Amino acid sequence: MNPARSPAARRSGRRPTVVVLRALGLGDLLTAVPALRALRAALPGHELVLAAPERLADVVRAIGVVDRLLPAQAPGRGVPRTLAWSGPPPDLAVDLHGCGPPTRLLLAGLRPRRLYVFAPPGRPRRPGPRWRADEHERERWCRMLRWYGLHADPADLWLPPPDEPSPVPGAVVLHPGADAPARRWPAERFAAVARALVREGHRVAIVAGRGEGALARRVAEYAGLGAEAVLGGAADLPFGRLAAVVARARCLVAGDSGVAHLASALRTPSVVLFGPVAPRLWGPPERGPHRVLWHPLPGDDPLRPGDAHGRVPDARLLRIPVSEVLAAVRTLPDPDHPA
Repeated sequence: MNPARSPAARRSGRRPTVVVLRALGLGDLLTAVPALRALRAALPGHELVLAAPERLADVVRAIGVVDRLLPAQAPGRGVPRTLAWSGPPPDLAVDLHGCGPPTRLLLAGLRPRRLYVFAPPGRPRRPGPRWRADEHERERWCRMLRWYGLHADPADLWLPPPDEPSPVPGAVVLHPGADAPARRWPAERFAAVARALVREGHRVAIVAGRGEGALARRVAEYAGLGAEAVLGGAADLPFGRLAAVVARARCLVAGDSGVAHLASALRTPSVVLFGPVAPRLWGPPERGPHRVLWHPLPGDDPLRPGDAHGRVPDARLLRIPVSEVLAAVRTLPDPDHPA
C-alpha cells in the first residue's frame, strides 16, 4: 500500500512530498524516530517534511531522515491551529501527533492525496487502525504505519553519538526537570543522591532546560556543588552540547522527560523515575542499560494512575527513596562508549 508518485507530480517533475505532524516536545520527537525512519525507508524519493517546533531543529537534523522542518507548535500538548504550508498538496500526510478530529482536520486541510491516521475513537468503521491506550508510544506509531503496509520497527530508535566533546566526560548526570511538577522528584532528593555519589568518587553534573535554572541551582546548592556543576537553565542547552553530555556520561538519573528519552536513544545507562504514568507507556527499552523505578499504589489504574500535568509531585514518585536511586545507579553497567 505504499503511495506511488501521483500523476500530477510525474507531469510537473516535482519531487513528491510527505508531511508528518509531530508538533510536541523533545521526548515526543525521539519516540517518533522509528516511525520517521520507516517513512524514509518506504519513501526514498519523497521530500519528508516534519511539522514540529522550530526549537527542535537541531534534533531533527541529528535524526538524519527529515528533509525539511515546517515550524509548528501549540501551547502545552495541544494541536497547532494552522500549518504554514504554501506548496501544492502533499502526496501523503501522516498524523504522528494524536488521534482526534483536530489533527485529522488539520492535515486534511492540506488536501493530501493520501492520509495516514488512526481511526477516530468510537468510529471503528472509518479507515485506519484502532487507537490503543495500553501501548508504548514508540510501538503505537509503528503499528499505525504497519497497518498501512510499511515496515516499522519500534526498536530502531538509536541516534549516532555526537561529534562534539562533552564538557563533563564520565560524569553522573542528573536532570531534575520535567514539563510538569507531577513528574519532578524533589530537589532535596536529587541533592542527596548527588552528595552520596560525590562521596563515592563520582563527578556529578546537573543539566537544565529552559526555565529550569533555579531548580538545577537549588539542587547544586543543597548538594554542596559549585555553580559550574549546572549546565543550561537560562535557555535550553544547544542540542549538540546536551547530546554530548548525555552520550559520554557514566549514567543519567532523571524523571520521565525528554532527556531520559535522549539517554535511551544514545544507549547511555539511565535510572528513570516514574510517577503518574506507567513506564509501560513511556519507559526506556526493556533490554537496554536502564533501571526503571515506579511504585504504583494499591488499586491504581495500571497505565495512568495520576495526573501527568499536575502541579505537585505525584504520590507514586514520592514513594521512590534516595537509597533506591543510589542502589540502581550502582547496578548500572559501565557505558560501552568512551568517556
